Amino acid sequence: MDASGTTGRKATWRDLIAPGLSALIVLGILLGLGFWQIARKTEKEALIGRIRERSLAAPDLPPTPEAWNPARDEFRHVRVTGRFLNDRETLVHGLAPGDTPGRALQGYYVLTPFERADGGTLLVNRGFVPTELKAQEVRRDGLVTGETTVTGLLRASEPRAMFVPAPDPKRGEWFNRDISGIAEARGLGTVAPYLVEADAVPGQKTWPRGGQLRVDLPNNHLQYAFTWFGIAACLVGVFSVFAWRRLRDPVA
Repeated sequence: MDASGTTGRKATWRDLIAPGLSALIVLGILLGLGFWQIARKTEKEALIGRIRERSLAAPDLPPTPEAWNPARDEFRHVRVTGRFLNDRETLVHGLAPGDTPGRALQGYYVLTPFERADGGTLLVNRGFVPTELKAQEVRRDGLVTGETTVTGLLRASEPRAMFVPAPDPKRGEWFNRDISGIAEARGLGTVAPYLVEADAVPGQKTWPRGGQLRVDLPNNHLQYAFTWFGIAACLVGVFSVFAWRRLRDPVA
């Protein structure tokens, strides 16, 4: 009886080798994902710090188009002097925070070519207008004519995400801030490879309204790390119970 019990016990240990190795591999993957999220959290915090530092600095001249480096220059606070080409503005579908928390306003971002006094043309995102103010005629009081100075944050061209509709330049339908595409469609020639997200104007009552850019990026990586570590802990618990039952009752 003892011999048969020993044989059954040994057989059970052998039966645990394959699921044990599988569990170890999965455990390694889960722990790796958790530690990767911890590393991403550190990187994201450093990125947020750099963005805040750049965006809160005193505005300076933007880099030349040839010297533009998105990793180094994006979100820099800049100022440019020149005049708007209001007859060539482009509306890009978008949302903006509304007066009611949790509800967004539907409308457009107004991208207007800007001829710099020192030469060159760039796009300025002057800000948001609600859908009912889409037509330029109904917001004439918000047009800026003559030489002016604009301050804002530098942004790179916005890539089109997977579920974002393709633009229809003939109908003037744009869904992402595609600098080169808009420049070509509007016949602007060579423009800077970046745009300026205009700052908010204190006390402004007209449209469009700048300052819509939120530079605080979501940083949920610690939460994701705890999720992966939690799943890893569950795996250890489940396998421990499984192994204990097999060793306790080898003929099961």
